[in-house]
Amino acid sequence: MTYPIYLDYNATTPVDQRVLDAMLPYLTMHFGNAASRTHVFGLKAEEAVAQARRQVAALIGALPNELVFTSGATESINLALKGAFEANSHRGNHIITVATEHKAGLDTCLHLEQLGAEVTYLTPDSEGLVSPEQIETALRPGTLLISMMLANNETGVIQPLTEIAALARQRNILVHTDATQAVGKLPIDLARLPVDFLSFSGHKFYAPKGIGGLFVRQKTPLIAQQDGGRHERARRSGTLNVPGIVAMGKAAELAQTQLAEEAVRVARLRDRLESGLTARLSDVQVNGTRAHRLPNTSNLAFANVDGEALLMSLNEIAVSNGSACTAASTDPSHVLKAMGLSDELAYSSVRFSLGRFTADADIDQAISHVVTVVDRLRTYQSI
Repeated sequence: MTYPIYLDYNATTPVDQRVLDAMLPYLTMHFGNAASRTHVFGLKAEEAVAQARRQVAALIGALPNELVFTSGATESINLALKGAFEANSHRGNHIITVATEHKAGLDTCLHLEQLGAEVTYLTPDSEGLVSPEQIETALRPGTLLISMMLANNETGVIQPLTEIAALARQRNILVHTDATQAVGKLPIDLARLPVDFLSFSGHKFYAPKGIGGLFVRQKTPLIAQQDGGRHERARRSGTLNVPGIVAMGKAAELAQTQLAEEAVRVARLRDRLESGLTARLSDVQVNGTRAHRLPNTSNLAFANVDGEALLMSLNEIAVSNGSACTAASTDPSHVLKAMGLSDELAYSSVRFSLGRFTADADIDQAISHVVTVVDRLRTYQSI
């Protein structure tokens, strides 16, 4: 079977061979439960978890004891938002978020509304950005929490989170950020980024699926949403996924050592893709700001093309038109709609996301394939 060129790294990444090599012994030889401290099997697992905790903490500038291991970013987001609301509801019930958030955040906010929360959903500008001034205008005396993505999963747009979090800290308001697309791609230093919670998934930076984490700043109140053993400093009960944790630790170590170099490399490939397509095709626009976005992400709208036909015809490359979690939806991207795109342009937009194993030849082949497909569809639709 011939596989298409993979340009959907924001959906998931392949497991790096070095990550797999680090993980495998903890599926076979070192199979102990990290909570079993009475014998060598459990102690070996506990030691591996501690090392991975240090590796992940180093990647994001956190303290190891500020990390909670989870099954992934969706669980982390649920824990952060629900746990913070439950622990701090005496301070207020107002939450501020953004209409372009991942559904993991938006759906959790909808759930909290049923529990009495009042949620303000901010609309970004046409470039996908929310300003500190918008946040300040939305504040109320009872504002408890601000939740916003560091980098958007569809457009790659990076929000001015440092300024917004500083504004919140001045008013004693908690801040959660969904950094799922940023961890391993952008330099993050939680000693300088004044957020209280940060959620992420290992499978976005070359670890396996099913492992993620939540940063919880020291002394920040949080109510566990999963009971049954008081694991992870009583924040998340459940037997630790030792092989997954070891894998994410190794992935974090690798990401940290090559982050800057990789960002430059994939940004060059992304720019090559965009310049190649816009030079050979008319009516192609970049969705979202070009100045503040992930180095690996390009969201392009192809005008005068049927969106469904476009995606079905791009069989030589693996791409998407939005989040993998909403791929079954027939609705246009809520992210692009919130940025003001028409239904037609939102449907005909394609997200290209590059990664560690993307090569120059892949980009050249992708350009050629997209140009051929778009030209054919436009000719067919004009008949």
